[in-house]
Amino acid sequence: MINITFPDGSVRAYEKGVTGYEIAKGISPRLAEEVLAVAVKPAGDTTIGKGQTFDLNRPIEEDCSIMLLKWEDDEAKRVFWHSSSHLMAEALEDLFPGVKFGIGPAIENGFYYDVDLGGNQITDADFPKIEKRMLELAREKQDYTRIDVSKAEAMKHFEEKGDQYKCELISELEDGTITYYTNGHFTDLCRGPHLRNTEVIKAVKLTAIAGAYWRGDETRGQLTRIYGITFPKKSMLDEYLVVLEEAKKRDHRKLGKEMELFTFSPRVGMGLPLWLPRGSVMRFELEKFLRRKQNEYGYLPVVTPHIGGKDLYVTSGHYAKYGKDSFQPIHTPQEGEEYMLKPMNCPHHCEIFRSSPKSYKDLPFRLAEFGTVYRYEQSGELHGLTRVRSFTQDDAHMFVTPDQLKEEFEKVIDLILYVFKIFKFDKYTAQVSLRDPNNKTKYIGSDENWEKAENAIIEAAAEKGLKTVVEYGEAAFYGPKLDFMVKDAIGRKWQLGTIQVDYNLPERFQLEYTAPDGSKQRPVMIHRAPFGSIERFTAVLLEHTGGHLPLWLSPDQVKVLPISEKYSDFAKKVCSLLNNSDIRTSVDDRNETLGKRIREISLLRVPVLAIVGEKEVADGTVSVRREGADAGTMKLEDFVAWLKAEMAAELA
Repeated sequence: MINITFPDGSVRAYEKGVTGYEIAKGISPRLAEEVLAVAVKPAGDTTIGKGQTFDLNRPIEEDCSIMLLKWEDDEAKRVFWHSSSHLMAEALEDLFPGVKFGIGPAIENGFYYDVDLGGNQITDADFPKIEKRMLELAREKQDYTRIDVSKAEAMKHFEEKGDQYKCELISELEDGTITYYTNGHFTDLCRGPHLRNTEVIKAVKLTAIAGAYWRGDETRGQLTRIYGITFPKKSMLDEYLVVLEEAKKRDHRKLGKEMELFTFSPRVGMGLPLWLPRGSVMRFELEKFLRRKQNEYGYLPVVTPHIGGKDLYVTSGHYAKYGKDSFQPIHTPQEGEEYMLKPMNCPHHCEIFRSSPKSYKDLPFRLAEFGTVYRYEQSGELHGLTRVRSFTQDDAHMFVTPDQLKEEFEKVIDLILYVFKIFKFDKYTAQVSLRDPNNKTKYIGSDENWEKAENAIIEAAAEKGLKTVVEYGEAAFYGPKLDFMVKDAIGRKWQLGTIQVDYNLPERFQLEYTAPDGSKQRPVMIHRAPFGSIERFTAVLLEHTGGHLPLWLSPDQVKVLPISEKYSDFAKKVCSLLNNSDIRTSVDDRNETLGKRIREISLLRVPVLAIVGEKEVADGTVSVRREGADAGTMKLEDFVAWLKAEMAAELA
């Protein structure tokens, strides 16, 4: 017998080899229908999180704690969508004989599969027949069956099938760790986990098709990537499609063009945004907002170059980790002299710390910079402002004593939550991103330092009462981090603010301060970016608000509209008064109808319109509209006071 511990702390004894499905069915037949997978953590495992996700049919062989996972759990959705990618692959084999398969993972919303169609082609016109075949196969109630195979067996199977992609993956695996999953006539190299069977997949929608290089390598062959999403109920798909349509309206690339905020130029280069005048105003206001708050927290402003000597990034470890995939070194006329476009601000800030002796009395030492960095993203990964090759981080680095670490970390949490409050990101989760315990070679630094850093983050998040999830393998290469995942107005998840604890860069740069006893000690470093980057934050904020920005942030806060040309002088007087009151205002007195001007201005999302005609000129007033709604008629001095009060309320 084995002992199974449930989330409520209760313990039940079961026969060794019991499955998650049998446990669920023993509690309630209805529960067994709703459960999609089971999280299993061996007894004595002290790591954070729910444990490893198992198929419901996989035997449990030892004492453990479990959590039965339903659709509401993110892990269950991943299992559902991973299984759906296999179902799509089976349908593709039926419809396009000879197709070969790369990888087919679950993603945040749905799944994809990279496929080699040989001489065939797929367009979105083929989607309906693929969806139809997927649903036909799903109704067959095909079991997902896990099979352990030897490396030789696996290689032989896929060599006979002529699938060089799977053969390449198998060649990199250790014998004794290889598993297949089968459903119907489809067999795939896969670690799982998967659903019990296909019956629960009730609704299917293929959403996009794109090119993708095999394993992300531009020197390799290009495959076809087919995206899709599935649900256990048709009504869920219907709701998702409504959200998808709303997302198209809110696409920041569309809004950025309509609002004249930013553009891209092939001559300038892919992934290099050009901020237009209106966008630049918004960007400067974001920076001003955060600078003001940083001053309250004692941050010191710094500015560093856009390039740095190659040795700087060799010292930091960035070159060894990312050098091959970064913009390549810049060679100067002087032999042996190499520079790199700055991929990170932190090495420069380490050098600023080193530039003068530090005492414990100088700590916390907080450096802040809106620093532009450059990272090479493959062309297929670029997407508007969310994935670019040049972006500006609202970066700061705090150098603290070990005793100051938790308090300083909690202050950064407070700052990020303040930013979320102002921009009305009310729904968020803090993701504790830890290193992969099974692959520590990806990271630099000692186990002792990693444990200290991870514990500091976990304790600070707990003391702040944050709702957290733990993700192993998501840490930065030099330290663990706390990533804030927000939900926007239509329920999509975005990663915004991040905080990282780092014992490693101070070690690599030999940073030190003088302790009270006169000894030299190593500081701990905290990396922090509440926005993440100006570019990404702008994109998320535009999609969250649909372009209807807060009044204080809007590039044009007020547009004055004279009903006809003869009222233009008064309109200009209003405009001058507002601008002199630090309210960004302009006049639209084009020779167009008032209705047409209002419609065109609405594309710019100007929040306040001040309309002036004969009565307003006579009375010294303006007729005010806020976001299309009538806000009444106001005297000019009252209008200024009202605008100031509106902005103050937004920033309170």
